Amino acid sequence: MIPRSVSLIFFLLFLVPEIATVSALIMAKPNCKDTCGNISIPFPFGIGTGCYMNEWFSVDCKEATADSPSRAFLISINMEVLEISIGYSTIPLVRVNSPIISSGCSGRGANISIDMTASPFAFSSSNTFIAMGCNKPALLNGIEPEIVGCTSTCGANNLTSSSAEGKENSYCSGNNCCQTTIPLSLQVFNASLGTAEDPNDQGRNQCKVAFIVERAWFWNNISSPEEVHYMQYVPVILRWFMYYGTDIPEGVTFYSDAKNSDAMYCRRPMNLSSGGWDLRTVTLYSNSTTCRCNHGYEGNPYLPDGCTDIDECKIPGVNLCSGMTKCVNVPGRYKCELDKAKITFLILGAATGLLLLLVGIWRLYKLVKKKKNIELKKKFFKRNGGLLLQQQLSSSDGSIQKTKIFPSKELEKATDRFNDNRILGQGGQGTVYKGMLADGMIVAIKKSKMVDEEKLEEFINEVVILSQVNHRNVVKLLGCCLETEVPLLVYEFIPNGNLFEYIHDQKEEFEFSWEMRLRIATEVARALSYLHSAACIPIYHRDIKSTNIMLDEKFRAKVSDFGTSRSIAIDQTHLTTHVQGTFGYLDPEYFQSSQFTGKSDVYSFGVVLAELLSGQKPISYERPEDRRSLATHFILLMEENKIFDILDERLMGQDRDEEVIAVAKLARRCLNLNGRKRPTMREVAIELEQIRLSKGALHAQQSSKELENIRDEVPNVWEIAGPPTSVTIDDFRNGTAPSLDVQPLISHETW
Repeated sequence: MIPRSVSLIFFLLFLVPEIATVSALIMAKPNCKDTCGNISIPFPFGIGTGCYMNEWFSVDCKEATADSPSRAFLISINMEVLEISIGYSTIPLVRVNSPIISSGCSGRGANISIDMTASPFAFSSSNTFIAMGCNKPALLNGIEPEIVGCTSTCGANNLTSSSAEGKENSYCSGNNCCQTTIPLSLQVFNASLGTAEDPNDQGRNQCKVAFIVERAWFWNNISSPEEVHYMQYVPVILRWFMYYGTDIPEGVTFYSDAKNSDAMYCRRPMNLSSGGWDLRTVTLYSNSTTCRCNHGYEGNPYLPDGCTDIDECKIPGVNLCSGMTKCVNVPGRYKCELDKAKITFLILGAATGLLLLLVGIWRLYKLVKKKKNIELKKKFFKRNGGLLLQQQLSSSDGSIQKTKIFPSKELEKATDRFNDNRILGQGGQGTVYKGMLADGMIVAIKKSKMVDEEKLEEFINEVVILSQVNHRNVVKLLGCCLETEVPLLVYEFIPNGNLFEYIHDQKEEFEFSWEMRLRIATEVARALSYLHSAACIPIYHRDIKSTNIMLDEKFRAKVSDFGTSRSIAIDQTHLTTHVQGTFGYLDPEYFQSSQFTGKSDVYSFGVVLAELLSGQKPISYERPEDRRSLATHFILLMEENKIFDILDERLMGQDRDEEVIAVAKLARRCLNLNGRKRPTMREVAIELEQIRLSKGALHAQQSSKELENIRDEVPNVWEIAGPPTSVTIDDFRNGTAPSLDVQPLISHETW
């Protein structure tokens, strides 16, 4: 078992910050003994006549014997001293042994009370009052009018384990053990233990104890009430002070809250209350004082000239002087003196060397950076499929030689290093910036997201394919840059935004008329028909939506964003891919089968037609749950012959009802859940052109010039089966319109 004195010293050093170790700094009066065993006795405490301040601080040292070590006692209060602190940086404290008051405990001596009234000692707030026993209250006596105490009970299960962390005594919470705080100015300890109130308490252990104990020591050393029953004393911490006036040490002068000298500092409290605690200076009474050595001094401030200067120059690691400096000790501090000549030479030499080093490092950095950038660009160019693109360009005919491979520097300069202020829009495939090339041409530069290396061949094929697309209603791909971390695509700049903004962000100054809507729908249908049927290799767009339909300076439609587009062989009917697209525009049949066909683009275009007709968004939580999808809502209204209930209010009164009905029927066919029953994009383009040319009559004469332009854009000759069924406005309003699943204008369709 660890000796009690060693245990106390351990907690003194590591667990109780109020008491600091003073070891070599403690000093007694000259020719006086300064220790009792391993206990330091600093002045104003002392052993023997003339060695202490006054009788309150007189210490009796009982020398060691064969049976016990040396023991020190404060004669004035008759308590054994365990440790003394004169308070260099904390409140002056002394740890002593305090008696345990008991009742009904066999083998214990007489109870001893403590009365320190009028002395310079009082119990510290770091102590706590503890009572142990069954069903008896324990009260502190002699502190009226305050009542301090607690009552412990005995339950069926008695917890006896202690806190593993030492922060809380888990068992001392009322069951056979209770605790409470003590008054700040307590100088008397005398406890009374009440009688048992529980008639069922007969036969239990009647031993009851009460004591004041150092809280940290109790938490870390006592694990059950039974341990205390065998102890006579427990450690407590006392605060102490000394009076000023006739008891001032010879040679020491005190001033109220003022610096006494360079070496020491003493203070006394403001006279806030007679005989009460002064919380500001943490001393007991208004006629008391505490002292400390100032920073840079050490020793005992209660002795005349007891604080001596610390020579920091002799303590390794304390002073910071090094190199060209020399440590010089001065009272209370130290200073570092410099050799000016050596310092000047050193500074000049260091500056010159540093300048040359910086110039060399800078030139080397630029050289390495240039080489690294070249290698990095080559790496990116190869990773992004640049070699494959060069091969495609060199092996193709002149139709794609106009596609330019831009250097990264040119595009960085064009976009002001891809400044956020140049962003035109952001989407799932990347960010689009507005830029101006060296020749003054305004372009849109798309910074793609990371390209899957496994799909680089597809990406390059798409660049090559799009470079061959030459249609007035498709955004023109001007070139690309592959020497950056992600590919950059350069398109012609479209100034008037996208169709979504004009459908859903109503602007009073701009009239988005039916004629304009019908023309835009026709132009988009032409572009998609060209991609599906007239391009040298058929292309599926795969992300048709109003935000991907741009409007140029004359508000002509331009289909854009081919990031997810795919080309197919002429004899191929579909693509099997992971489902991609925009919710609200996505073909349900494609969603279920993962097979994308040209009819999937038709479905997405049907949603755009519904947007143009209704002015409503593809997905809206303002509609009922079963009609949140515009496609579903539109189809249900069509089946109920209520097309005018969804018509955009901006289209009312334009006297184009027959055209509206025709476009609505076409949109309904495009939105057919069965892809085989949807028209092809070529059929859609021809039918929209017929509606535009009909001017109110769906079976009007066709404009040969306009239709010839459409026929020129497809590779095969298609025959018109005949005029569509004529439907009047009254048919819709009276609910007698024919079924919407009418046959398309074209007599057959291909896949």
